[in-house]
Amino acid sequence: MDFNDIQNAWNNEKNENVVLPDNLEKINSANTPLDKIRKNLKNELIMQSVAVFLMAFTPYAYAFPEKWIAPFYLMFSIFVAVCVYYLVKLYIFYKRLNNITLKTKDSLYETYFDVKLNMELYKTFGFALTPFIVLFLLGFLYHEFSKAPNFQLTEFTNGQLISVFAVVTFSILFMGLALEWWVQYFYGKYAKEIRKVIDELKEE
Repeated sequence: MDFNDIQNAWNNEKNENVVLPDNLEKINSANTPLDKIRKNLKNELIMQSVAVFLMAFTPYAYAFPEKWIAPFYLMFSIFVAVCVYYLVKLYIFYKRLNNITLKTKDSLYETYFDVKLNMELYKTFGFALTPFIVLFLLGFLYHEFSKAPNFQLTEFTNGQLISVFAVVTFSILFMGLALEWWVQYFYGKYAKEIRKVIDELKEE
């Protein structure tokens, strides 16, 4: 290979890394859905942090019996640990989004897959909270049933057992469906817009 061949190969390699003006405009168009994802994530981090804090006062807001307060805070401490773990991960993702500059196809690809990965993380967060919701509902039902005269924990009627089963089943199904809708509404549709830009770049 002579010098001219080497120079031509070098020029071709450089041209492959150049972002054309039209492509750059399309890549920059992905900033709009990305800004919406940032905004929604920021609002959600704030709201969920406030919600977790307010839940600490639930026993006093609803006048729990004294015997229920210690078990509630034991369960609540585990609940908080799970929330902190996932909220910190989502916060790190939010900070990462703030530092992203979409200038190349590679940065667009990386951002898209980062968004998709953290959408799945959010769903995992929701499912991790499902057992706590179920336990809270079971505790609430037990509290209501215990108001009946001569109530014994081992003497549930068929109607009460069916009620418990229905509440647990509905809670799990509702949580799953609500999570899917929530993630798609606040993040999924914007991820699709970014994916659309990627597909348009592929066609060129």
